[in-house]
Amino acid sequence: MRGYLLSLLLSVGSLAVFHACRPTAGPSQSNLTGAEWARIHCAACHQYPEPELLPKSTWETHVLPRMGYFLGHYPDADTRQQMIESGPGGQAVKARRVFPEQPLIDSATWLAIQGFYLENAPAVWDLPAPLALDTTSLFQARFPDYFLSPPSTTLIDAFPGGLYLGDANKQRLMVFDQNLNLRQQAKVREGAVSLQDNPTDLLLTVMGSFSPTDAPKGFLLQLPKGGGQPPQILIDSLQRPVHSAYADLNGDGRMDVVIAEFAKWTGRLAWWEQHPDGTFTPHTLRAQPGAIKTAIQDFNGDGQPDILALFGQGDEGFWLYENQGNATFREKSILRLPASYGSSTFRLLDYNKDGHTDILYTAGDNADYPPVLKPYHGIYLFENNGELGFEQAFFQPLPGAYDAIPGDFDQDGDLDLATISFFPDFKRQPEAGFVFFENLGGWTMRASTFPQSTLGRWIVMDSADIDSDGDEDLVLGALAFEVVPDRGEIEGWVQKGIPFVVLENQLK
Repeated sequence: MRGYLLSLLLSVGSLAVFHACRPTAGPSQSNLTGAEWARIHCAACHQYPEPELLPKSTWETHVLPRMGYFLGHYPDADTRQQMIESGPGGQAVKARRVFPEQPLIDSATWLAIQGFYLENAPAVWDLPAPLALDTTSLFQARFPDYFLSPPSTTLIDAFPGGLYLGDANKQRLMVFDQNLNLRQQAKVREGAVSLQDNPTDLLLTVMGSFSPTDAPKGFLLQLPKGGGQPPQILIDSLQRPVHSAYADLNGDGRMDVVIAEFAKWTGRLAWWEQHPDGTFTPHTLRAQPGAIKTAIQDFNGDGQPDILALFGQGDEGFWLYENQGNATFREKSILRLPASYGSSTFRLLDYNKDGHTDILYTAGDNADYPPVLKPYHGIYLFENNGELGFEQAFFQPLPGAYDAIPGDFDQDGDLDLATISFFPDFKRQPEAGFVFFENLGGWTMRASTFPQSTLGRWIVMDSADIDSDGDEDLVLGALAFEVVPDRGEIEGWVQKGIPFVVLENQLK
């Protein structure tokens, strides 16, 4: 079923550990050790990657060879050109000098760095035991009669009484009612991924290409409600945008847009200033690939809307852009994460009700090489100390974690977590593609799932009172993507063609 193999939304992350900048030459001493050279060159562009972050086989077979490409070390004359796509995307890669024509460090230094990682990486590592999973009694699965084969959901946006779904294969945005009947659909091209539902229109971010690329095929589309007006592209020529956020950032009374252009090897994060005639001008905040998601609010308490951004793709972490009040922003790194973490998304909350915004973050993207289970994949809660310093307050291991929604789903007064994993432990616990963590108090969790959890591979999730009965429901969107090693899972997902499932809350 390789014909149905779809490239993953947040692909090419932890291999890209050198692409973000050009390492400095460093000191000229020839007697430095491999460990010393690694700290000089491997920390020049992102957080220094400890050898213990990956098993030796992964370093040797996949990561170190790719790291060499970013340093200008190729196995043959053709490899560099093979890494660069044709057309405008390839031109952008060449302009950024992502893959240098000449080595940035000499062969002896590169061999010393490789030797250091191979000598110190673990041959095997201990993994958390599989979760003790119960069958949830709080949620009941409800599947639509509408089928899509292969299911290729890129967007789920739930609202009271229904949901929006974006499908990459059909290149459509669809609207389902609370009975899960298809009511409307619109052709929007490939990769509808982020939606803003306004009273008079929908603002839809479209990747333009679901497969990883640097080609500027993406756009921001306005879909008027009520008919009478045609769709309009507001911003085009975007490099695989994956998220947009909206606010008046410069105080002129017009809505501006922050767009995360994930791209592949290039990309950027920019805010787009809206002018009186409805056109937009970009202002680049960070000229790096891998922007995943942003949130806009006043983080520092000065009355101005600031921007929080999560980046993957090598230099992983959170950056805060503090609004200076004159249409300029000051960048501040607030959480730096290892390049192998596989950042997937985040949500904001005030978990301890101290008036400070905390971060619920998931790490689990695992599509860069044959996946290996990583003990640091899971759900993290970073607590805000009130001065925009964030410390880890909670960690729940979950292989391949892709999203976590906090909420008091059982209405007992504390926060529970609804989670999905796109890369669960398929060998030991494939049913952990969805896990509901019920908070028993003090963040002691009881884990459960629903009996049909393996009928789809869940990549996106949202919550709302879909059936309008007074409690919060969940909806999971499915994407048929190959499992390595292949044990026939993708054939089942393709044959069943289940695009989404609604988990109806049984509380009311």
